[in-house]
Amino acid sequence: MNTQPAQSISGGAAGIALLHLERARTGTGPWEKANAWLEAAVREGASTGTNACLYFGAPALAFVLHGGAGRPGYAQALATLDTGTRAVVRARLAAAHRRIDAGDRPALGEFDLISGLTGLGVCQRRRGDLDLLRQVLSYLVRLTEPIHGLPGWWTLSSTGRTVGDHPGGHSNHGMAHGISGPLALLSLAMRDGIEVEGQAEAIHRLCAWLDHWERPHERGAWWPETVTLTDLRRGRPAQAVPLRPSWCYGTPGIARAQQLAALATGDLTRRHRAEAAFVGCVNDPGQLGRIIDPSMCHGTAGLLATGRRIAEDAVTEIPLHTLMKIHQGEAVTPDTPPGFLVGRAGVELAFHTTVTNWDASLLLI
Repeated sequence: MNTQPAQSISGGAAGIALLHLERARTGTGPWEKANAWLEAAVREGASTGTNACLYFGAPALAFVLHGGAGRPGYAQALATLDTGTRAVVRARLAAAHRRIDAGDRPALGEFDLISGLTGLGVCQRRRGDLDLLRQVLSYLVRLTEPIHGLPGWWTLSSTGRTVGDHPGGHSNHGMAHGISGPLALLSLAMRDGIEVEGQAEAIHRLCAWLDHWERPHERGAWWPETVTLTDLRRGRPAQAVPLRPSWCYGTPGIARAQQLAALATGDLTRRHRAEAAFVGCVNDPGQLGRIIDPSMCHGTAGLLATGRRIAEDAVTEIPLHTLMKIHQGEAVTPDTPPGFLVGRAGVELAFHTTVTNWDASLLLI
């Protein structure tokens, strides 16, 4: 039984609706099924509280419903959700600026893709609210400015991935919870022609930080998932080798963010390096062997989805048949949950070769 809240894209009905909307839009599924899942997604209401974000509540439901924009009966619900989402974004922006003004450290959930303002910026980009998107971009510019000698995104938050975490805080580099998310959004907006004061400099600061922590490897460069205060003092990360090649924390997601930055700024050298890092990681049996499930977040679905977008923009051709074969080889079991990030909906979406824009929720496009 699925115990995730219906209004969750990650594991609830909203994420399953995302799959069926994409099927309906591409002519591979009925609109009736998409409508049924949308009805299930909104049955519990739509949160506009402090837990509302790209993956939960009114912003999540608005993101999903925009996949069916123009369909009969969607307009009123979409307008209501958009109004709630705007209120959420404004409140979160005000709180974030107060925090910066006080010189305090951010929580990951303030700025990240999954729970924070980067994800809320994705919502505004999808719905075309350029004024509010620019306000999010201006906040992300401030986020990149140093606080007390450390990067502005340096956080004391737990990553939830290790016991005890990091005394003194850390810099998180992943697409889901780290700086690759803000880098991707700043870069995508610039490619769209949407730019605020300091945006190019912010992209440069984020790229320069990642350049500093880039690690060499016989198969291609990689980046540590996090850098701690101890790592900073000794000049090298505790992570000695690349871990699983995931969308959420691994080389593929970070490489896509850097490729987008290169495309936005016209940096051909960075573009080559980002693409080479991705190719190296997916041609390394040691790294591929670390993937143990088909999920979108940290499994083969996310790897394939990321690979598609990198290949579309690559300087030289990047074949994807090996990634497709790997994804097909990862079985969905009876225990696999039904949702998007770690469930069957995400696994199935990755098989769609006619990609529309559902993967904007992953900041790949």
